[in-house]
Parts: sequence; structure tokens; C-alpha cells
Amino acid sequence: MRVLLVHIEEVFREAAARWTLIGYFLLSSIFILIFGLAVNLDIVDGALAGAKLFGNEVDMGGQRVDLDKLVLGFESSFAAFLYLIGTFLAIFATAHLVPRLQDKGTIDLYLSRPTGRVRLLLARYVAGLVLAATNIVYLLGTIWLIVIWKTGIVHPRFLLAGVVIMLVIATLLAFAFLIGTVTSSTAVSIMGSYGLFFFSAMLVSHEQIEAVVDKLWKARVIHGLYVALPKTAELGRATIALVSGGEAPVQVTGTVTASPFISTALFGLACLALAGFVFHRKEF
Repeated sequence: MRVLLVHIEEVFREAAARWTLIGYFLLSSIFILIFGLAVNLDIVDGALAGAKLFGNEVDMGGQRVDLDKLVLGFESSFAAFLYLIGTFLAIFATAHLVPRLQDKGTIDLYLSRPTGRVRLLLARYVAGLVLAATNIVYLLGTIWLIVIWKTGIVHPRFLLAGVVIMLVIATLLAFAFLIGTVTSSTAVSIMGSYGLFFFSAMLVSHEQIEAVVDKLWKARVIHGLYVALPKTAELGRATIALVSGGEAPVQVTGTVTASPFISTALFGLACLALAGFVFHRKEF
């Protein structure tokens, strides 16, 4: 535990020294500030009688809107936004951890310590997750408190979005660690992780793609990729479904099952295990 705490401290210091930490939380603070200043609600007897967005009146059609449903709809939309932005910021802020570790001089210093290579890599991985989780908690928690302050409506399930986002971050970070271990390149780690996110999202339509290919083996390859890779699109829908509590249309959320969570977690564990194997055998 002491070794892990030391690595967490080092990762935060490294991020601060490279201005990554400051930029990371500054962007989140800007999103929070914009949200806090942009939305003004006129609430009468628990219903929305009027609203302003960026200083402009929102046409309510002369009717009062159920505030609870409005808040659910807003939180679901914002959760989807955070799913994308939070994941991208986290990978951008942490993908350098392995390439930086393998720099000449840095790796020599770390390997001189009485810590195994795999343990060293796992400690950096957990430290990266702590850095990402700190920002996700700050971003989601502050937005949640602002919504409660402005509306008086408390939906604890909004925080469930953070759980799904962290699962995706953990999986993509494991993939970034694998790429970083092999290539020692931060840029390739970032591009590879983003590419995996979008390519996996495209495979949500794997059945339609399989139906139009001209060879059976191509269809099997596409299906195999869908089974093996993370389910980023399905988890994005699950984020909306969990936050909305079933209020969002089924066409948007789909059916929430355990399968996308399990297969995504297994992919992340496989990448992390392979990264540890490569790092253990790599010559420095």
C-alpha cells in the first residue's frame, strides 16, 4: 500500500509539473462555470414556469413543465456528454504514464528500487485511475450539487454515470498502457485509445455490417471483433438509461444488460495482463 501511495503522489506531481493536472481541472471548471451561469430556472410550486438559457428566454408554450422529468432529461443528456468528454480528457491526461516511465534515466531510477516490474506497472495504472477518478468526481459531483441547488431535485442515480465512465476509462487506459509498453509513444497511445473507442462504437451495428459483406469469413471476423472489443456504444446508452431511470426512450437507451459491462472489463483485464507481460520481458 505504501508503494502504491508513493506512485499516486508521483503521478500527481508529474501531472502538475507538466501542466496536465492544471489543464485537466481547468477545463472541467470551465464546463462547470458555463453550466452554472447558463441555466436559470423559474420554479413555482415544484413546476417549471420559465427558463433562461444563456440569457435567452425558453419558450414554454404558456405551460408549466414537470420539474422532476425536466431534471431527469437534463441529467441524462449531460451524462451522455460527460461520458464522451470525461473519457477523452482522462485518456489525454494519463496516456503518457507508461511512455514517460520508459524514458532513459527515469526507468533506470524506478528499476533500481526494490519493486517488481509488474507491480511497478500496476501501481502506475492505479495512480492514473485515481487521477481520472478525482476529476470525474469533481465534475459530476459539482454539476449534481448545482442541479440540486437550482431545482431542489435530488437524483442520486446521476452519480451512476461516473461508475460507467470509470469502467470505460479503466479499459481504454489498460489498452493505452499496452500500446505505450510496446511503442513507448504517448501520441500512439492516445490515437490508439481514441481509435478503439470509435471503432468499437461502430461495431454496435455489426449485424447490419455482417449482412452486407460478400464473404462468410469476413462476417465472422466482424462478429469476432464485436465480441472481443469494448462495447463503448452500449455503455454510452447504459449511462443514459441508468441516469434516466427508464424515462428515456428505448430507442435511445436500448436494453441494459450485464454483457457489455463484463466483456468490456474482460478486454481491459486482458490488455493490462498483456502489458504486464511485455513490460516484464522488455529490455531497458
